[in-house]
Amino acid sequence: MSEAAEPAEQEWRRLDRRTLLVTAAVMAGVVLGAGVPAAIGMAGGMPLWQALAWVLAGAVALIACGTGGDYVRWRRTRYRIGPERAELHTGLFLVRRRSLARERIRSVDLTAHPLLRVLGLVKVRIGTGEHSGGESTLELDPVTRAEGERLRTELLDRTPAAPGAHRESTLAVLDPGWIRYAPISFLAPALGGAAAGGLLQVSEWFGAQARVIHWVGDRFRDTPVVWMILILMAAAGLAGVVGALGLWIEMWWNYRLEREPGGTLRVRRGLLTSRSVSIEERRLRGVELVEPLGVRLAGAARLDAVATGLVQDEEDQHADHKTLLPAAPRAVADAVAARVLREPVSPPHTARLAPHPRAARGRRLRRAVAAALLPAVILTVLGLLLTDVLLYVASATAVILLPAAVLLALDAYRSLGHGLSGSYLVARSGTLRRTTVALQRGGVIGWTVRQSYFQRRAGLLTLTATTAAGAGAYHVFDAAEEEGLSFAEAAVPGLLTPFLET
Repeated sequence: MSEAAEPAEQEWRRLDRRTLLVTAAVMAGVVLGAGVPAAIGMAGGMPLWQALAWVLAGAVALIACGTGGDYVRWRRTRYRIGPERAELHTGLFLVRRRSLARERIRSVDLTAHPLLRVLGLVKVRIGTGEHSGGESTLELDPVTRAEGERLRTELLDRTPAAPGAHRESTLAVLDPGWIRYAPISFLAPALGGAAAGGLLQVSEWFGAQARVIHWVGDRFRDTPVVWMILILMAAAGLAGVVGALGLWIEMWWNYRLEREPGGTLRVRRGLLTSRSVSIEERRLRGVELVEPLGVRLAGAARLDAVATGLVQDEEDQHADHKTLLPAAPRAVADAVAARVLREPVSPPHTARLAPHPRAARGRRLRRAVAAALLPAVILTVLGLLLTDVLLYVASATAVILLPAAVLLALDAYRSLGHGLSGSYLVARSGTLRRTTVALQRGGVIGWTVRQSYFQRRAGLLTLTATTAAGAGAYHVFDAAEEEGLSFAEAAVPGLLTPFLET
């Protein structure tokens, strides 16, 4: 090998060898979970020692195969970071060579589950933020934590500050009191329903579902049906609350939002699985204040980043890369938004917004009343055809749903608003999940104007600001025609002018 080729060859690096230990430990856990019930089942037809011997032999074989496969992956995987490209080569029979241009790299995120944390390792995910799945990412699983930090610093062009010269600023830290907002999210009832369904599914696996149902029936033998339903719903709700609290603790414990030297926002969080997400400020186009109904009634809100390069792959859809602040008191969310956007007084989304015409309220009321009456109408028809009991159910449904629908429709109308605040355009909408986005006017690359037949009759239109950041499109629903077009023209002068008539 020539002397000129040798330095280039030395640039290639391998993953950490302790990946074999991680794989062996994970396989051992899987084998243990499957081997215990298998041994119990086999013990019914042979001596216990023989059943354990068969299970142990199978366990050793599975662990050996899994670890051997990971050894091949480790041997055949190498990466290097050059001056222009980040490269990853892997595979035995099907060799994959993946390369990303460094100027297109938007994110370098570090993740470590408990076993990786014990060994001082992390999984590094390098992404370009494009909608091309795994082809736009490089995954190094695992490397040492020091190597992960080096890659993050190098690939995102950060220059570490000299000691004592420039300290990182902390924009927000975890307040344990924020956990009170976890049970009032829509996640709690979903987790409660999942817990009930999971209990029935597990009992069916072991052939005990009928016994579980009979046991529950015996407990409520002398209880009226209505009370039995309420008690079971309360039990599922309690399970959902416990699950929501546990999930919040796992996701947000040790949370910190920092601004690093070089202009980068970094979110660090996680109790068992630690996560580190970096967002370059030069790719930040604004913020979005998210207020689910329960959280909003409690006076709290969540803060998300509107930035380019935060597209998530399907396999990583639960990483929650865009959230800068979990549900926290509204004053805290406003203060953090101001710090993130470097606004000296208040964030743009707190500006006074223009209300929408009364015709927008009428549209929401009509849709809400129709949605509330439709189940009652269906039940009424079925009651006339089948049984009078459904008529009483239809009446109760209408009495419950109609007032709730009207209240939500009025709240949705009050939530509508749009305006300009300095270099940002602001749009707000929603009731069950109210969102207020503050988007840099310079980040808007197009406008879409949409009018349905009923909107034309009411003199309304819906504006959609297209951008390369965040969700890609942000809407101003049911604005007055003239006012909406004037707003779009004022927000980004000249962009809509060729399509307007004086």
